[in-house]
Amino acid sequence: MRYILFFAGLFFICLPGCQSDAQPRKTGIAQGGNDFIDSLMAEMTLEEKIGQLTLYTSGWDVTGPTLNDDYKQELVSGRVGGLFNAHTVGYARDLQRMAVEETRLGIPLLFGYDVIHGYKTIFPIPLAQACSWDLDMMRESARLSAKEAASAGLNWTFNPMVDIARDPRWGRIAEGGGEDTYLVSRIAEAKVKGYQGDDLTDPFTLLACVKHFAAYGAAQAGRDYHTVDMSERVLRETYLPPYKAAIDAGVATVMSSFNEVDGVPASGSSYLMKDILREEWGFQGFVVTDYTSINEMVPHGVVKDEKEAAALAINAGIDMDMQGGVFNQYLAQLVEEGKVPLAEIDNSVRLILQAKIDLGLFEDPYRYMDENREKETVFSTELMDHALESAKKSMVLLKNEEVNGSPLLPLSQSTRKIALIGPLADNKIDLLGTWHASGDESKVKTLLASLREAAPNADIQYVKGAGFEGDDQSGFEEAISAANAADLVIMAIGENYRQSGEAASRSQLGLPGPQQALLEKVHATGKPLVTVVMAGRPLTITWMHDNVPAILYAWHLGTQSGPAIADVLFGNYNPAGKLTITFPRNVGQIPIYYSMKNTGRPFLEEQKYTSKYLDVPNQPLYPFGHGLSYTTFSYGDVSLSQNSLDMGGSLTASVQVTNSGDREGEEVVQLYIRDLVGSVTRPVKELKGFQKISLQPGQSQTVTFTIHTDDLAFYTRDMSHKAEPGDFKVFIGTSSADTKEADFTLTDNSQ
Repeated sequence: MRYILFFAGLFFICLPGCQSDAQPRKTGIAQGGNDFIDSLMAEMTLEEKIGQLTLYTSGWDVTGPTLNDDYKQELVSGRVGGLFNAHTVGYARDLQRMAVEETRLGIPLLFGYDVIHGYKTIFPIPLAQACSWDLDMMRESARLSAKEAASAGLNWTFNPMVDIARDPRWGRIAEGGGEDTYLVSRIAEAKVKGYQGDDLTDPFTLLACVKHFAAYGAAQAGRDYHTVDMSERVLRETYLPPYKAAIDAGVATVMSSFNEVDGVPASGSSYLMKDILREEWGFQGFVVTDYTSINEMVPHGVVKDEKEAAALAINAGIDMDMQGGVFNQYLAQLVEEGKVPLAEIDNSVRLILQAKIDLGLFEDPYRYMDENREKETVFSTELMDHALESAKKSMVLLKNEEVNGSPLLPLSQSTRKIALIGPLADNKIDLLGTWHASGDESKVKTLLASLREAAPNADIQYVKGAGFEGDDQSGFEEAISAANAADLVIMAIGENYRQSGEAASRSQLGLPGPQQALLEKVHATGKPLVTVVMAGRPLTITWMHDNVPAILYAWHLGTQSGPAIADVLFGNYNPAGKLTITFPRNVGQIPIYYSMKNTGRPFLEEQKYTSKYLDVPNQPLYPFGHGLSYTTFSYGDVSLSQNSLDMGGSLTASVQVTNSGDREGEEVVQLYIRDLVGSVTRPVKELKGFQKISLQPGQSQTVTFTIHTDDLAFYTRDMSHKAEPGDFKVFIGTSSADTKEADFTLTDNSQ
């Protein structure tokens, strides 16, 4: 406890004269922080310093392949700087007590956890949230996730994940914002600010950790932990900007990725950790590895053993070893042998101690551990209300054809007999989705229960029909019988929570198990059919698109899934979600994304020797930005403030959007730009802005975007980042594939 007491005295002595310097890193640190760290480090042994660079799992939850059963012994020996998977106040308080009362120096612990889309109250998976295109909502989801997690003793979350992902075979696509660099960058900013707030000493905030640095989402063949191979231009232009946006937003920590970049695993890459992160971007926080990724550099084949791996990692700029234990085991020996400079270790220790100061842990190591606050916060009305609102905003209506003269959705209260079929209809745990932290399935209301509440006069007959694996069709007959007896069929189908997320790559993306066969049998009854698809990734639902009149893509929506889906199905909420990931027709189209580049032989139907498939169109099943509403929107022509733009200047692009339907609705108006000729080839479209608006029936609104020269910049042939003079197209519309356009020219009068 000696240094906790010392710092508390230093803090209060400093207060009267250091108000202007109270936030040197925007975190509420007192001016004496650097002096305190110097004093503390002067007392630390090398082993105690290395201990601060070590993060172990407590075993309370399992999020990786290995456990350290001796973590408590290591802790009281001063050889642990933080623990993860240790939560709830009662559990974490005892571990913190051991750190501050039973170790020589009494340095408090960091407590981390994968709070990805909620702690106990679970919000929609991040990919679903992204489809709301509502940055304020996503920031609020992060703020409330932090509030609930912090009330349970945590002070650090391993989120946001901002990996650009264009291959839905990769299960972790569920954790991110989709395929677009611009949109994911804006989401990164929102989530960092949501988790961290304005002052990290607020006990309802968490340290955020942007991950996985870098380019983890580009794993070859969509197989988790696999190789990443790309040019520096693609890395810098497409994959790095979201991490940079998080750094600029003040993220406290960064997590290195499992994959290699340019032949070097990320946890051993000084190019990533020093050249880019520290020198180019000026990052001031600390870098933690992903789970045992230092150890994994041995099978990668860049080091012969874990001792070499430890040296490579610390010298490359890694500050904290998650779970691998190699820093504790080898760093002291490596310093003695002259293979690791002591300065490298000191730099890392300083950063980690600084984070603990930022959180106020030296003032009060138990500031996150208030059992009354935990009881008041967990599953509070505030969180449950937001879970419902965010779930409603995250769904995407993919298709809604007319049946008997009117769109099948929303459903009418006059419908008397409904058959509800599928493995997700009366399911709780799978609605929480992947990485649902400490989510409590007992708090989940099923879709069946929610539909019965939403339509109390309807006779709703439920049949599971099929499972998620194997080929058991024993439930088909009962399902077909229920469908034949109904006026309408709703099928709740998709993935269970284990079929997406980490270590959940899939080579085929159809409905898992016998669900597709069940769908076809039920469809054959001829009854009006609505499919509600719950999944953590885009599925290949081409047959469904061709045959089913109404498709609601609900993703995995969390604790309030059932009520949210029922509200959308019965029209109590008008869906407004738009896809942030392209849906392929089949896996053979992957990777497929809207911002592709043209080829020298662009597609022409009538010519064989152009870029196309023999057996499927080039176009996706559903394009980026697609999403329907229960109303309709019409767009006027795009109007530019000028047709010529000078270098360094700006212009405005405007369009009138009208609600041409008979319901109030929200529309995401999307702005794309194309550079027609560049010193290197450019994408056919790039998202550069969006606005979400709400219109009453018949109401119009002029939506205006400002286009700056900076919006036109890219990495040119010599790898300079700048705009080039030339001709451009502006596209504004309801999706990447449905836009109005205009033209302008960028000129450089200095030449």
